[in-house]
Amino acid sequence: MRKRLYDAIFAHQLAQHRQMVWVTGPRQVGKTTSCRALADSYHNWDNLDDRKLFLSGPAAVAEKDGLSRLSARPPVLVFDELHKYRKWKGFLKGFFDTYSDKVRILVTGSSRMETYRRGGDSLMGRYFLYRMHPFSVGEILRTDLSGKLIHSPVRPPEKEFNALWEHGGFPEPFLKREKTFSHRWHRLRRQQLLKEDLRDLTRIQELSHLEILAELLGERSAQQLSYSNIADSVGASVDTIRRWIDTLESLHHGFRVRPWTASVARSLRKEPKWYLRDWAEVSNPGARAETFIACHLLKAVEGWTDLGLGNFELRYLRDKEKREADFVVIKNRKPWFLAEVKKAEERLDPHLGHFQRQLKAPHAFQVVLEMDYVQADCFSRGEPTVVPARTFLSQLL
Repeated sequence: MRKRLYDAIFAHQLAQHRQMVWVTGPRQVGKTTSCRALADSYHNWDNLDDRKLFLSGPAAVAEKDGLSRLSARPPVLVFDELHKYRKWKGFLKGFFDTYSDKVRILVTGSSRMETYRRGGDSLMGRYFLYRMHPFSVGEILRTDLSGKLIHSPVRPPEKEFNALWEHGGFPEPFLKREKTFSHRWHRLRRQQLLKEDLRDLTRIQELSHLEILAELLGERSAQQLSYSNIADSVGASVDTIRRWIDTLESLHHGFRVRPWTASVARSLRKEPKWYLRDWAEVSNPGARAETFIACHLLKAVEGWTDLGLGNFELRYLRDKEKREADFVVIKNRKPWFLAEVKKAEERLDPHLGHFQRQLKAPHAFQVVLEMDYVQADCFSRGEPTVVPARTFLSQLL
């Protein structure tokens, strides 16, 4: 086991607030491990005994865990995979309303919990959502909860950085660092997602077509989505492809980055770009570099938002003259910084300056993967600047 940043985040939440902690994230990202490390009692819907306990109702769980006994602090209970229970929302509402003064609750599960949050929310005010991500450069350098948006730069150990690049940030392959194990692990995870998760969590019947779509998207990480082109390749309607991509995104197979059009002259209101959640599965070096940075930026914007540091979004820029910037991070509805990703090229891309002037963003970076670490604060520069990925990523979450 290795300490995670999320250990500190969840512990702080449980100590400071009465609300439940909801933890979502990709399969095998470490949700259960981090939550169990904080638990006084652990219940998993997939365990038959625990399932019977849940079905008996909140009072049975409270009795099992001794909530009627005096304790020096509220015990921490973990409910894992509870979203698979058809009446899970009613169970949580009843349990929280009855026992929230005596207990702290961690709930882990799939994106179904997050999807429910976007709809009618009868649990409003009873929980805080945290979206868990794989290891990043920032997390291998620090696991304390500082409350900062941007950290001082720190040189990442070369072995750690190379392990992230080669094996990905999911805990098992990243920590084991064996090529054969990583290949088998990534293949098995993909199979489980496409076979088990799709079958268990969706009502989609054409699973073979959806598997073809997933494989196709795996080859198109860091590319703009053309729904009509994909529909022709898969043999389905455009509307069906859009729904299926929604499903794959909700299962954390990948994520979309949409264009930012406000204040951009002659901007293209086009389809989003697609990125795999696991950059280690991207074979093309340039696409892997962009996916690597995209995953780090997504972790940062979602983490900053979940921690209450503001409202952040990850977008990209493109206009009708085909000028493009890979990413723009939006902070409280205003562009904060731009990022263009290069594998090795250190000559400054002129599009960065063009878009920075239009958006009046405070910072614009050309992030270079193969550039040596520099001991300097990227965010001290206002003009477009070429920065090493090692320096830039060390300052993020």
